[in-house]
Amino acid sequence: LFLIKDGIAITPPESDDILVGITRDTIIKLLGKFSIKVVERSIDRSEIYSADEVFLVGTGAEVTPVVEIDRRTVGNGEVGEISSQVKKAYLELVHGKSPDYPEFLTEIKK
Repeated sequence: LFLIKDGIAITPPESDDILVGITRDTIIKLLGKFSIKVVERSIDRSEIYSADEVFLVGTGAEVTPVVEIDRRTVGNGEVGEISSQVKKAYLELVHGKSPDYPEFLTEIKK
């Protein structure tokens, strides 16, 4: 879970019983490359309701923007700019279509 508030990305710390994984770590690094500050701290449910943007990350979910939670609109009800930017960069990265992040890829030889 990542929420964006006032241009800052907030995500729960590993100590909050989240699933720790490569996808989350990659997103944190991508956000840093975009000069978006990432804060790892516990998130109260009310913060999710008032976030500008929310997106979920995971191996299966990849980067999934959220526009509604508990029948409440997130932000303006559309996929946000940061969510879109992160999703695009992540998909380009994992599909080997971006020369910008060679450190994230491992070549598998036949």
